[in-house]
Amino acid sequence: EGLALLNGTQFMSANGVFAILKAFRLSKRADLIAAISLEAFDGRIEPFMDCIQQIRPHKGQIETGEAFRNLLQGSELIARPKAHVQDPYSFRCIPQVHGATKDAIRYVASVLLTEINSVTDNPTIFPDEDRIISGGNFHGQPLAISYDFLAIALAELGNISERRVAQLIMGLRGLPEFLVANPGLNSGFMIPQYAPASMVSQNKMYCYAASSDSIVSSNGQEDHVSMGGNAATKTVKVAENVERILAIELMNAAQAIDLQRPTKTSPYLESFLKEFRTVVPFNDVDRVMYKDIDAATDFLRYGDFEANIKA
Repeated sequence: EGLALLNGTQFMSANGVFAILKAFRLSKRADLIAAISLEAFDGRIEPFMDCIQQIRPHKGQIETGEAFRNLLQGSELIARPKAHVQDPYSFRCIPQVHGATKDAIRYVASVLLTEINSVTDNPTIFPDEDRIISGGNFHGQPLAISYDFLAIALAELGNISERRVAQLIMGLRGLPEFLVANPGLNSGFMIPQYAPASMVSQNKMYCYAASSDSIVSSNGQEDHVSMGGNAATKTVKVAENVERILAIELMNAAQAIDLQRPTKTSPYLESFLKEFRTVVPFNDVDRVMYKDIDAATDFLRYGDFEANIKA
């Protein structure tokens, strides 16, 4: 009974369920925030049209294109004429990158659903067959491999988000450097970009495949282990980093949108930004930014604003 209760597979599953629920939320939030960044950067809508998704019909890619078309419906910013032919990859390839993460999340969720409805005790008793079998259902390999996959997929949401943050502060497409008046005198959003850069690099370390590791214990009896506990806990850390990276992107994107007033984005995004501005106000002169980052992170973590997103 003690072994059944303390089996490490339960620890892996519990952390995995926490991570996968956060992953579903982060995926939707990533689309929402990236849409604001696209608007702020004067991006083009063509890469999100359905025709281009249908000729490479990965499910997540199709869903991402649809989500952006819904989010940006009625936007003045996206409809205005563009002087440029194409956007950087971090904007133009959002359907492909965000979409691949959606597909990965779905796969890992299917593995977890099977796992949490399975028997992982050892030994396992089959009373109808009068058998007691010492088997290997406790082995965490299905979870460990899946968590490594999920960590990589989530880290990519953070990776591409940080690149959009950087593009927004570089003084491109009519935006001031560091998204603030008098850049140089004011550092504006320069330092907040350091934070996602550091978290992206930390996530690369966490994306080391724990499932490819193993070490012998129990005098050679336990001679191949999954390292699924490590895979699970580092995946949770990746998810937490990505949540904070996205919060910083939202701060940058909201600032850049406000710098382009009175032109408006879509009604849905205007409503979202109005709510965001109740917790993180516009930055007109330098101030301590960690408080804004904390407020933006809490806003993403506890807010419920995806109801109008159809995809």
